[in-house]
Amino acid sequence: MSAAPAEPKAAKAPSSRLWKGFVTGSIGAAVGGSCAHPLDLLKVRMQLQTETPKLNMGQMFLKIGRTEGPSGLFKGVDASAARQLVYSGTRFGMYEVLKKAAGGQDGGLSTVTKAVCAAASGAMGAFAGNPGDLAMVRMQADGKLPLEQRRNYKNVFDAVARIARSEGALSMWSTGVVPNMNRAAVITVGQLAAYDACKEALLEHGCKDSVPTHFGASFIAAFIASVLSNPVDVAKTRLMNQRPELGGVVYTGTMNAMTTMVRTEGPVALYKGFAATFSRQLPYVMITWMTVEQLKKVMKHL
Repeated sequence: MSAAPAEPKAAKAPSSRLWKGFVTGSIGAAVGGSCAHPLDLLKVRMQLQTETPKLNMGQMFLKIGRTEGPSGLFKGVDASAARQLVYSGTRFGMYEVLKKAAGGQDGGLSTVTKAVCAAASGAMGAFAGNPGDLAMVRMQADGKLPLEQRRNYKNVFDAVARIARSEGALSMWSTGVVPNMNRAAVITVGQLAAYDACKEALLEHGCKDSVPTHFGASFIAAFIASVLSNPVDVAKTRLMNQRPELGGVVYTGTMNAMTTMVRTEGPVALYKGFAATFSRQLPYVMITWMTVEQLKKVMKHL
């Protein structure tokens, strides 16, 4: 009597691989965010400009280097890395979860469905990472303020602790969380869904799943993300950095900030710092996705 054939080894359930999205996304984004931090700081400083004449990116770079030294370009980098671990870990992970819930993980979903999944995951990530984002924006903007008005946070932990102590723990979510979620929803469509769609199109046209393909898809995704996100990004920066106690314009929300800027500064105000935004998005998106793709290969059999 012949022995019964051995049963094939059960395939690992897709749900057991979903945690990889959280891990690869958080690590990849922390690496990308840290590398692109000086450009992010330039973008924030340019968005906060209200004085004239306006400085361009090169002039702002030289001004920071002259007045704050080279280390001034890395103010808030610890808050940036901490934020990326929470914010991007959540959005990359939830993007995979939502795609699976929508009926497909490795393909088969329409671009619109991917965009909806990306927007939802971006909003979730922004809510989770808002304390780190609030700390980062304030630390980046501090060098622009007069000495007597600076907050002088020592690091991300000091920033979060002082905000919680002086403004209340809930202020870390009440301050700028809605514009942050709006921005994250828009930008994640560009960074994740657009990357997915571009990579899929390149593979369908005969490209290999390799570094050049990841490079091309991430380049296009970075441009789309910059165009979509700049207006809400400017509004978010203005809202998070406003200080009502010092007087001046007080914005009540994302739309109010955007309409007020258009009315008082002109429509071009919504694209303040666009060169810095794209310059920052490009290395951030490319380094993030290339890191994520390599981590996926390393973790393939886990």
